[in-house]
Amino acid sequence: MRLLRALAAACVVALVLVTGALAADPPNVADLEAELVCPTCRTTLDQSDAPVARRMKAIVRARVASGATADEIKAELVDQFGPGVLAEPPKSGFDLIAWLLPLLGVAVGAIGLGALALAWSRRVPEASTRHSEPPVDLELERRIDLELERVDE
Repeated sequence: MRLLRALAAACVVALVLVTGALAADPPNVADLEAELVCPTCRTTLDQSDAPVARRMKAIVRARVASGATADEIKAELVDQFGPGVLAEPPKSGFDLIAWLLPLLGVAVGAIGLGALALAWSRRVPEASTRHSEPPVDLELERRIDLELERVDE
């Protein structure tokens, strides 16, 4: 039991250390430029060469060099230029709709396709109802059985 507790404690400590080490990495300038949008041309900073985009790129590089985190840099740029500089909408408040509507659309489409497939699979083809086979003639069936018995002998 003590061994199990010690192992669990070691795992927790290892997770804390790994998480702390990952959080300490400085943000990647290229990744940040792909996550921010130029307010003038509405393209990401890595694709834009507008004067405002160049100024924003300089801010990003200077803030990364000073040791700021990606969230701090984004918050600073949102304060200066507005929330339109974020390439993806925030995942809270009214902007949450931008994340949920596509998922809702896919779910509704999948349910609709499933309902159509179920309806199609249960539908009886019209051709088989019109041309149903006539009942079997019992006398003819008996004669065929007798002929088959003669052939087998």
